[in-house]
Amino acid sequence: MTGGNTATADTLDVSRETFDRLASYVALLERWNPRINLVSRNSLKDIWVRHIQDSIQVYRNADSARQWVDLGSGGGFPGMVCAIMAIEDAPRTRFTLVESDQRKSAFLRTVARESGANCRVISRRIEAIEPLDADVLSARALADLTMLMSFCDRHLSNDGAALLPKGETWEKELTEARKEWKFEAEPIRSLTEPQSVILKIRGVTRG
Repeated sequence: MTGGNTATADTLDVSRETFDRLASYVALLERWNPRINLVSRNSLKDIWVRHIQDSIQVYRNADSARQWVDLGSGGGFPGMVCAIMAIEDAPRTRFTLVESDQRKSAFLRTVARESGANCRVISRRIEAIEPLDADVLSARALADLTMLMSFCDRHLSNDGAALLPKGETWEKELTEARKEWKFEAEPIRSLTEPQSVILKIRGVTRG
């Protein structure tokens, strides 16, 4: 396989079946990417670390969920990877991927159909859809934390948790977001980017 594939089922600590589904997903992304730019060409070279492993760590920091919502899903990171991971060990978790771009939504539906992931794709803007009452909400490279808090306020259930990967400026974003919002934040150090974290957010209310 191409795409900078140095991963194996063992290095990812997944079953052979899950690895095969992820590999099929990577192959689909490589075929579609030249037409609709799902990920940057540079990151495609390191897709297994930059996108797959990075998404798997989000999944492994989530609590059990009935409804998982991924906002601004794009090429499916982390939402589609998490949905594929859940096929075996959390088959009752329902994933909703929100992506306003129709072509990217078509790609996501293709991956869901071919992988057997328990997910639906909503092709509308995040602020235009009805509240989704998510137990777990994820969003990667979508917006700054202040904007993400407004999405959490709308779509996260009262006792749910958001998992939001953030880069090296995450502390500054936390400070800015707390000017408008109240919330609990647990920073979880990223395994793929030493300066980055996954922010586990709960209890979002207007400040």
